[in-house]
Amino acid sequence: MEKKVNLSDHDPNTIPNGADFKIGIVTAEWNPQITDAMAQGALDTLLHYGVKEENIPVMHVPGSFELTHGAQLLLQTTHCDAVICIGCVIQGETRHFDFICEAVANGITNLSLQEKCPVIFSVLTTNDMQQALDRAGGKHGNKGIEGAITALKMCGLHKQFRSNK
Repeated sequence: MEKKVNLSDHDPNTIPNGADFKIGIVTAEWNPQITDAMAQGALDTLLHYGVKEENIPVMHVPGSFELTHGAQLLLQTTHCDAVICIGCVIQGETRHFDFICEAVANGITNLSLQEKCPVIFSVLTTNDMQQALDRAGGKHGNKGIEGAITALKMCGLHKQFRSNK
């Protein structure tokens, strides 16, 4: 069986320096044990790759459903180069999980296209709390770190294409 790869174990030589980037983080308050760990992983990673602390606006929203609107507010008021949306939706007994996950995924995708700016989906959609813990610094890495790496790479890609015009 092939080993699964995650960006928490990344090649640092492939990550652009973030000194010129402004990258926001929007974190859902629901499931804070998970989302706080992911947000800290994202923040630490951005700082490690040169993003200045004053260029990392942070916003908290009540739940994952509100991530899209929070990201839109950050983009419109702080002119970020990218926004990382961090949330965690855990399967329950009703279909609420399905509606929230679909709405958030579509909302983040649509916002990214509408604003022509990377809006990164760092939302866990797990069956139970253990799966979430495993992805918020546990055995499957920290998806907040992965979101930060993705944001940096997308900012680098945008910068590259802007300079080629």
